[in-house]
Amino acid sequence: MITRALELAVGRAGAVGPAERAGKGAPPGKSRRQGGVRAAEWSPVTSSELWTRETADRYDAEEAENSSPAALAPTLDFLARLAGNGRALEFAIGTGRVGVPLRERGVLVTGIELSEPMADVLRTKADEETLPVVIGDMATTVVPGSFTLVYLVYNTISNLLTQDEQVACFENAARHLAPGGRFVIELVVPPLRFLPPGQVAVPFDVSDRHLGFDTFELVQQHLVSHHFTRDGEDGRYRRGASRHRYAWPAELDLMARIAGLEQEQRVADWDGSPFTDDSPRHISVWRKPPG
Repeated sequence: MITRALELAVGRAGAVGPAERAGKGAPPGKSRRQGGVRAAEWSPVTSSELWTRETADRYDAEEAENSSPAALAPTLDFLARLAGNGRALEFAIGTGRVGVPLRERGVLVTGIELSEPMADVLRTKADEETLPVVIGDMATTVVPGSFTLVYLVYNTISNLLTQDEQVACFENAARHLAPGGRFVIELVVPPLRFLPPGQVAVPFDVSDRHLGFDTFELVQQHLVSHHFTRDGEDGRYRRGASRHRYAWPAELDLMARIAGLEQEQRVADWDGSPFTDDSPRHISVWRKPPG
């Protein structure tokens, strides 16, 4: 059934290769590509439409594996080291999957979040005094003060659907950074090398519970992320889709330069593995010049 779902959904894309060819290394959850629309609603949605109360209520359960202390430890180590004794600002903080445990490590964290339902879930974990959250768009919303670290994880910059919006996100990060502060992004490398000639689909997950694949619109650098997720004991699948704009590492470096930031580091994962031609994702760090 799950193979048939792929055939029906991709349609003109034709057959696609095995899931392992996709090289999909970054976790899907906070990229905000999971579910969010009912089976009858197949048109891809924007992030503001996707992050409803229903989605927020099930988000932590769906992300339990990626949110365990062991899974998060390298991320928290990396971010805490860059924050030092300063303040950290998380763009798209969501339910606090990263922000709450980072705050528990002693880092003063503030968040910006577009979805009120997601922020409401965070509020069950940390109050406003402990972890302030401002509701708004990460590309334009301004919060008081300056920060040693601004970070945006789990592919979430791809929720901004134009290059101008993504540049504005870099500019907003620079606006909040103190001199010498860093902006960190976690993002997948666009898997276009796995796109068969003449086709538009790349699978990234095939399991008994979930089928995930991306279809690409190369001119606009857009992809639609499709999900078929098995819900409940009846074996029925929840069908969802969301639109994103992918960006290349070199393109992000240029966005950073436009915002007045300097590229400082790029690694393949939170453990600091070297970034190579075969890396499926990257952690990139840009620095605001001192003075």
